[in-house]
Amino acid sequence: MTETVAEIRDAYRSGAATPADIVARSYARIRAHGDPAIFISLREENDVVAEAQKLAQRGDKALPLYGIPVTVKDNIDVAGLPTTAACPAFLYRPQKDATAVARLRAAGALILGKTNLDQFATGLVGTRTPYGIGRNLFDDKLIPGGSSTGSALSVGAGIAPLALGTDTAGSGRVPAAFANIVGLKPSLGLVSTAGVVPACRTLDCVSVFALTVDDAVTMLKVVAGPDDADPFSRNRPLHDVGPPPQRIKLGVPLAAQRLFFGDKLSAAAYDAALKRWAELSATLVDIDMEPFYATAKLLYEGPWVAERYLTVKDLLAASPDAIHPVTRQIIAAGETVTAADAFAAFYQLQQFRRARDRSFAVIDALVLPTAPTIYTVEDVLADPVALNSRLGTYTNFANLLDLCGLAVPASMRSDGIPFGVTLLAPGGEDAMLASLGRQFHHSNGLPLGARKQ
Repeated sequence: MTETVAEIRDAYRSGAATPADIVARSYARIRAHGDPAIFISLREENDVVAEAQKLAQRGDKALPLYGIPVTVKDNIDVAGLPTTAACPAFLYRPQKDATAVARLRAAGALILGKTNLDQFATGLVGTRTPYGIGRNLFDDKLIPGGSSTGSALSVGAGIAPLALGTDTAGSGRVPAAFANIVGLKPSLGLVSTAGVVPACRTLDCVSVFALTVDDAVTMLKVVAGPDDADPFSRNRPLHDVGPPPQRIKLGVPLAAQRLFFGDKLSAAAYDAALKRWAELSATLVDIDMEPFYATAKLLYEGPWVAERYLTVKDLLAASPDAIHPVTRQIIAAGETVTAADAFAAFYQLQQFRRARDRSFAVIDALVLPTAPTIYTVEDVLADPVALNSRLGTYTNFANLLDLCGLAVPASMRSDGIPFGVTLLAPGGEDAMLASLGRQFHHSNGLPLGARKQ
């Protein structure tokens, strides 16, 4: 049984529950769910209960996240817990919280533990980790999605209503779709990455998982804001979320450019989602997606993989076998990237950004499938690179093009697997996307996460 932030707040106001009660529920759900691959490190229940009791004694009920349990992806520092980035040989013990975590604590949030991920946040599948493969909430045979696997699963399973992830190539959106939850990828620089193990430092985002758009925005407001500790932090405004704009224009791929890799159920689900957008009075505008797809290829086939190499080069040189073999194969390619390669890619990217501008001159946002399909764990283990690449079809280009994104559940396919769509808009339009996503999510009447109706 999932509980939203709004529902927990109501319980506090009515006296039906205390923060210690909510923490106890979280740990009871961890035990009942029985998936040891969600967490890499989990705080002792008694310690979190004691923290909840102290919070209640202080009486700071006006705090925006008062008594709200939160989980944190294990590439984000939490003081008192090791950071591993899903690589035991990389483990270190941070002396202080990442900026985003410190802001959560100051807002009254209670950190439960650190969640599993595709190692070094390199992957969209959730299988590249020595800490076990998390179970998909709807079909054990399917991948859970990554790289923020455990964070998404913890929210979808009702363990916590909120979680922090990261999103460089889609890691905050793909696992959200597979868990039937909301995944919010903020504008670049809106949330500090100080205290986050870099993937691609110039593109990394701290992301938010929640059961509803309103809950996601509540968390975003807490963690957003400039930070002197992060040179890539930006002073980008975060407006209040109002009603959706009138006469909204949403871009969709030309029919011939819609990629589902033979998945007819996802194709049908996307068509149904577009029909619902039209019923909500959106005007759908065909957009040439080729520049976006070409941009996506730059992320792993271009020089940005060298940023991933910088993070692990010492470990790669000293103990290459300590790195997951698929992750090692991908990151090692960054060693041979040249400055000439980088500048050539920068020139290409600038052309693609011009194409982005032309597209958004005629639309307010793109509405795309979050993922074109979903694969079994067995299939991904047999073909780990190509299938992972397909999952990034509609996500890999977002940060290179400075787009903000919001992944929302759209429907349950006829096979019982959730399907989601993602809204994308130019950086700074986070509130506008939230207004659209909230309206769409409310309209589809889906259960929240894995909660049964």
